[in-house]
Amino acid sequence: MTHDQHIPQEDLVLYAMQAMQSHELDAVRLHLDSCSECRRALAEVNGDLALVAMGVEQKPLPEGARQRFINRISADASRPLRAANTNVIPIQKAQPQRSAVLWIGWIGWIAAAASFLFAFTLEQKLRKLNDELARQHDVVQQQAAANARAQQVLDILTAPTASRVLLTAGKTKPEPGGRAVYLAETGGLVFQANNLALLAANKTYELWVIPADGRAPIPAGLFRPDSSGSASVVLPPLPKGVPAKAFGVTIEKAEGSTTPTAPIILAGAVPSTGE
Repeated sequence: MTHDQHIPQEDLVLYAMQAMQSHELDAVRLHLDSCSECRRALAEVNGDLALVAMGVEQKPLPEGARQRFINRISADASRPLRAANTNVIPIQKAQPQRSAVLWIGWIGWIAAAASFLFAFTLEQKLRKLNDELARQHDVVQQQAAANARAQQVLDILTAPTASRVLLTAGKTKPEPGGRAVYLAETGGLVFQANNLALLAANKTYELWVIPADGRAPIPAGLFRPDSSGSASVVLPPLPKGVPAKAFGVTIEKAEGSTTPTAPIILAGAVPSTGE
């Protein structure tokens, strides 16, 4: 580029948008320092870019978007500032027609970028909304599970066919005791004990269901009493449809046992009337 030739309009646009290749910047800056006509044309380009920017809602660009945009522009306008054997048309002769054509292309690029930013922002909002809906769904499910469990306990305690058994200590003072409410058809069991002795850390109480059909006792839960000697077992995992002949409580190791260990601390038979 010589001082009697002006910078092409598209190169001024690339320079104003900071999208020009680094090796071309020095030549453009040197020419602008000595050419008032090109400086005036650059001012018009900056003004036009500012007007376009004011008409587009500002959104934060996603990571890497600006570099991809610059690379796309550079690919479309990657020819050198001046070819060795090409005469550059002065700005004052080519500006009216080339400026109109060039701005039609650049406005399209800027509109595409604005559409991309709008779509990205909309996607972020939709993602946040979906996350909130998923959290609310989990809360509803947890509440439904809690309500179902409470309803199951209520059904056992109020069922006319549930067995109500009073457990007492055998051959000792009857202070320790327990009460079981059992619904055989659902396998639901609620057990409450009182006045139990405290145990060492390596020991625990274990509740047993004694089936009426002669099968082996079924473990129905481990428990340790509080400081007042009270403890409970609510809805242990038991098979459905197993009629009970009796219930018992033994002292086992802390991890529990698969068979009762004598002696049986508390025991109670299921009344034949179900009362």
